[in-house]
Amino acid sequence: MSYGYGPASDPKKMISVIREAVERGVTFFDTAEVYGPYTNEKLLGEALLPVRDQVVIATKFGFNIQDGKPFGMNSRPEHIKKVAEASLKRLKIEAIDLYYQHRVDPDMPIEEVAGGAVQDLIREGKVKHWGLSEAGVQTIRRAHAVQPLTAVQSEYSLWWRRPEEELIPALEELGIGFVPFSPLGKGYLTGSFNTDTTFSHDDLRSILPRFTSEALEANQVLVDLLKEMAEQLKATPAQVALAWLLAQKPWIVPIPGTRKLSRLEENLGAVSLQLTSEDVRNISNAASQIPLMGVRYTGVGEKNRPMI
Repeated sequence: MSYGYGPASDPKKMISVIREAVERGVTFFDTAEVYGPYTNEKLLGEALLPVRDQVVIATKFGFNIQDGKPFGMNSRPEHIKKVAEASLKRLKIEAIDLYYQHRVDPDMPIEEVAGGAVQDLIREGKVKHWGLSEAGVQTIRRAHAVQPLTAVQSEYSLWWRRPEEELIPALEELGIGFVPFSPLGKGYLTGSFNTDTTFSHDDLRSILPRFTSEALEANQVLVDLLKEMAEQLKATPAQVALAWLLAQKPWIVPIPGTRKLSRLEENLGAVSLQLTSEDVRNISNAASQIPLMGVRYTGVGEKNRPMI
């Protein structure tokens, strides 16, 4: 609504969509200080103020922000405490329900993050639970041993299934919830794009390898698979993609984003789409046979990744 997918939308309209989501039973909302920066936390704070007791709010720390732009990671304890106070004010809340480290800081041992600032914030009642985003399994284990993690957020969908290899088994072993971001492949799995689709310069998809016209065309076979399944199930491709995720584990909570009430209603329809074990197996097997074109992000390493 505020960052990453073209120009920010009108706050009043977005507040209306957020409150409609609550009316329809949505209880979990995800933001971060770098979304904007800052503007998305303010938007969410205003939208959810009247219904604070009905919702769970997640936000994130872990970057330096200067002149309105994020640059470099920063998970020093004093920085975490400072930005937590600022997030609390913007969100208009007394405690952050779920506080993620947005990206692992290679210059700060995860034990010091977990056992320093995060533990202090939890002890002070300013943070209820904490989590990691896009962290490796060994980092998760080390963090969890110091201060138990509630959730890990990473990309997971039918077009990015790497978490199935190590991450999901480790989370199941440790009893940590999983929050897949981009569960609809940044919109691709909805079937809304084609080779003529273009993205504005402030839309992160304009620089992603999987959104070149060549990749959009090459990967269309995955969308065709979803369309075929959707037709059989009397649903939409987006609903099938989300239902497939929900069917993987009961402790997986995908966070599809939207600016439109119609898309919100479509996404929520996935909850009532009950896939059989055979449906899930057929989708998984068919998708695994499809070679996808394009890496997730441009460049190599965390510093080149968009802050999602």
